[in-house]
Amino acid sequence: MTTQAETIFVTPDGDAGPQQELIPSVSIANLLQQREAVLTLFREALDKLEQAHALATAARLGFPDLSMARGWRGNGIRVTGEYATRTTLLETFQACVDAGGWTTLLNESGLRSIMCASKRKEVDEQLGAEKVPELTREAIRATFATLHDSRVDMFEQGVIECFRRLSWDYKTNLPQKFGKRIVMRYLTSYGSANHTQTDHLDDLLRVFHLCDGKPEADHRSASYGLISSAMQASSLWPKRAENEYVAVRLFKNQNGHVTFKRTDLIQRLNRIIAKHYPDALPAPKD
Repeated sequence: MTTQAETIFVTPDGDAGPQQELIPSVSIANLLQQREAVLTLFREALDKLEQAHALATAARLGFPDLSMARGWRGNGIRVTGEYATRTTLLETFQACVDAGGWTTLLNESGLRSIMCASKRKEVDEQLGAEKVPELTREAIRATFATLHDSRVDMFEQGVIECFRRLSWDYKTNLPQKFGKRIVMRYLTSYGSANHTQTDHLDDLLRVFHLCDGKPEADHRSASYGLISSAMQASSLWPKRAENEYVAVRLFKNQNGHVTFKRTDLIQRLNRIIAKHYPDALPAPKD
């Protein structure tokens, strides 16, 4: 269904169960219309440039170098050091446009909030390299439904990834489970929150939210925002950041000491550890 502010829905189990809003507050129809308008204008611009080049050549006039996409030449636009055909140029331009569209959808839809840190990194690398599927309604539906359906796997994967990244050089970081406090290295970097590490902290907070029956924290106001606000709030060290689940002390050496406020939620983290490393912890009590 397409409306002025189209929303894509999925059902939890494919065909059964109530529908869940998958891409809220984003007009898919408008985004796709604007995409086509941009591509149309670019094709028209190429037509004009080709006409100008042909006219200049026929009149034995010069034709200047124009900075456009990868660098214009009379016989094409250079892509990665070589001259491209019109087809290659259009494909390159479309990939750039589509990467921007996917970025908008992921950031504004809330889907990024359910991704574990490694999935966020993978997607960011694909977007940065403009290696993305063509931005169509069908591709959006399929991609977002796949992400939504794999949220449970990402939920557990994120906990394992964060646990494995902990340094055993610190006594509070236990090699077999999460304790009351952990030390996360480089939670800040060059005076700002470190996106990579705050994404891993989000992996733990996501467990806490869901175990409390709450939706995942919006990635735009989750750990990165929490740490960034603390870094800006005071010039004194250690700096402090806190929410309902964790209290964080930030030090000059860029480390963050994260204290968990609820032991019941630590146990939920450790159940996930025990599931993936059955010999690391005793069997959880029922």
